[in-house]
Amino acid sequence: MAIEKWSDQVTIAHLGADPQFTDDLNSLDGSLKTGLTHVVLDFSQVQFLNSSNLSRLLRLRKQIHDAGYRLILCGVSTKAWSTFLVTGLDKVFEYAEAVPMALASLQLKN
Repeated sequence: MAIEKWSDQVTIAHLGADPQFTDDLNSLDGSLKTGLTHVVLDFSQVQFLNSSNLSRLLRLRKQIHDAGYRLILCGVSTKAWSTFLVTGLDKVFEYAEAVPMALASLQLKN
């Protein structure tokens, strides 16, 4: 995974496919310990989500939102999107089609 500090207020994380997905989220969590920012998660390589992945995403969302920042998921594949739909998490997370759209959304609402 590549963690990209796009600005002082925005971090972009390009997540890898399983089994790397969990390690990627742990790396992101470690990098955010130095200071929380808005986070854009690029799911373009992720095809499958399990319950522990979803749990980790929910904890990350809470951590970021409690600090007053936004978490945006983008590039979510049809397979991964079906998991969000079935679990009802499509209403919990904020989504964008691609990284540039997520960045534009952050610029418009801040």
